[in-house]
Amino acid sequence: MKIKVKGKIIEAKVCNNIFQQARGLMFKKNSKPLLFVFKNSKKRAIHSFFCKPFIAIWFNNNKIVDLKLVKSNKFSIKPKEKFNKLLEIPNNDIIFKSFLDEENI
Repeated sequence: MKIKVKGKIIEAKVCNNIFQQARGLMFKKNSKPLLFVFKNSKKRAIHSFFCKPFIAIWFNNNKIVDLKLVKSNKFSIKPKEKFNKLLEIPNNDIIFKSFLDEENI
C-alpha cells in the first residue's frame, strides 16, 4: 500500500491482523516499512525489543499525531494522542535517513 507522509510516497506492507501486528519489525534485518491498521483509535504502547532502530509515525484518520525515532530494546513507547494507524520505517529503508535529516528526530 502506498501512503503519503510529509510529501513522501512510502510503499508499506499492511499489517492488519493480530499475528502480523504482534511480530512487526521484530527479528527482521531487512524489511519494508510496515503500516498497522486498527479498527478504532486508542492510545496503545509499542515496544522495540528485538528490533533495530526505526521511525514510528502515528496517525489518527490520516492526520499525523506523533513521530519518533524509536531505539532498540525500549519497553513502552507511546504517542501523544490516540491513533488508528501506525507506520514503522526500519533503518534499512532509504526513507529512514531522509526523515532523520529533515525532522531532526
